[in-house]
Amino acid sequence: MAKITVKELEMLTAQDHGKTIRDDGNLIGKVIARQKGVSVSFYYRFKWGGKLKDCACGTWAKNGSKSKTLSEIRSEHRRVSQQVADGIDPTSAKKAAKIEAQAAISATIAEAERHAAENKTFENLFDEWLCDGVSRQDNNAELRRSFKKDILPVLGKKPLRSLTEKDLLTVLRAIRARGLNRTVVILYNDIGQMLRWAEKRKPWRSLMIDGNPIDLIDVQTLLDDDYQEERDRLLSPDEIHELQGIFARLEHDYDALPPGRKYSGIRPVNCRVQCAVWICLSTLCRIGELLKAEWKNVDLEKGAWFIPALATKGRKGKRQDHHIFLSQFALAQFKRLQKETGSSPFCFPSKDGECHVDTKTVSKLIGDRQCRFKKRSKPLSGRHHDDSLVLNNGTKGEWTPHDLRRTGATMMQELGVTLEIIDRCQNHLLAGSKVRRHYLHHDYAKEKTEAWRLLGDRLETILAWVKK
Repeated sequence: MAKITVKELEMLTAQDHGKTIRDDGNLIGKVIARQKGVSVSFYYRFKWGGKLKDCACGTWAKNGSKSKTLSEIRSEHRRVSQQVADGIDPTSAKKAAKIEAQAAISATIAEAERHAAENKTFENLFDEWLCDGVSRQDNNAELRRSFKKDILPVLGKKPLRSLTEKDLLTVLRAIRARGLNRTVVILYNDIGQMLRWAEKRKPWRSLMIDGNPIDLIDVQTLLDDDYQEERDRLLSPDEIHELQGIFARLEHDYDALPPGRKYSGIRPVNCRVQCAVWICLSTLCRIGELLKAEWKNVDLEKGAWFIPALATKGRKGKRQDHHIFLSQFALAQFKRLQKETGSSPFCFPSKDGECHVDTKTVSKLIGDRQCRFKKRSKPLSGRHHDDSLVLNNGTKGEWTPHDLRRTGATMMQELGVTLEIIDRCQNHLLAGSKVRRHYLHHDYAKEKTEAWRLLGDRLETILAWVKK
């Protein structure tokens, strides 16, 4: 049988569609005419198990990037015909080769995935924990901020399998060196919560084969000897008296400065901050709840302030609405505040007025005016840096807005208010059986109103000392 030539193939036209051409050794070509041009599909016909079978050897085409040359097709024909001669079914061999190739690909992918899993980083864990493992009231905004500032720049790219207690100590000691004991405690607790979450889940637990490194750290050894995690600071009546005097003196001294020297003087405490201080003290509210307050929830005519559950502290499902019945003292502070911010929907609006201020604003402003307790090497940019709000010469240490809540509650106790009513004034979730909570629904409005009235009267008496 004459061999097919390249010239013969090139002479094929659309009129030859369906034509069969043959080459030596049962190499058969079928002519196919398509819109793109003429091509010839070659296959080797052989007998296997008493039946004729075909094995593709390639396609020749006039125009086509995937076209094989005639010599390549004949080479493939020789290969498969040799397989038949050796007792191997070439079609089955092709399937086997594909299966082996796919298996090799799958093995490569599996190895890459295993390698990636083994090298998951601290930041990978943090991202997954934020998504699936923790849900805080601020949508985890503070977690993101604190980790991105102090933790991830150092440990973010660290493979979790090689994370050690020394790595964690390095980070926590660096924070401690800045004098931030409280931040050390908070981040220690947050890292611990994240790693304990990881211990129970794949693939993280397999990466912590040497145990949880946070368990090897005693956070107390990282803190100042005089640092107290559980604060018990109270403002005495004399200190409350003194604080009122400081507010008044700072305003007087600043107003007395010549216009050209005001830039170098100590500015008075903002009226809004003053109002926040007295409202926290007289209502026992949390500073964050106050700074998120909206005027629509403050009824100055009835003397009532409603705090919706979503604005209170606690986990979802563990928060409750809170109704505060304002004493004359607290009502006067809200009226004073309304003159400042009444045109905004928010009692404490942000600079752009689109939202409330950050809930840490007042705490930072009060802390910046007690700089002796901050151990800062230099003033923070754009922040106060003085001791103008230090009370009692600092003998009792720094005071914070949360201490006002504790002080007000203690004053109520001194005035004979029962502990149960004080807890309700602070909006604590009270323990008790589900049956009791289901059937007993007295709101204690009368008792709480009287408690806040007693506290307001006491504060008016203390602050009246300044007016004498």
